[in-house]
Amino acid sequence: MDRPPPDPTKLLEAWMEWERGETPPGRVMSNLKTGGLRDLLEDLAREAASAGGAAPSEEVPTAAAPSTGAPSTEAPSTEAPSTEAWKPVV
Repeated sequence: MDRPPPDPTKLLEAWMEWERGETPPGRVMSNLKTGGLRDLLEDLAREAASAGGAAPSEEVPTAAAPSTGAPSTEAPSTEAPSTEAWKPVV
């Protein structure tokens, strides 16, 4: 059975219900998933890649740092990690 195409209007409404505090996050995620958000994002990523953007990655991150909900203010480090072994303070 084919899935219907994603409806961006319905997806936005599901998101807005969460922002207004009307729907719990788990229900919103379920609504976004069944509403076709992944298909919509994949189509947009493909269009961006064909328009000269970066190619979409098929790789799914395996682990992420825990999020506090606030955006990070630190710039990513460009220095190589230290080769000095960690030493406990006595």
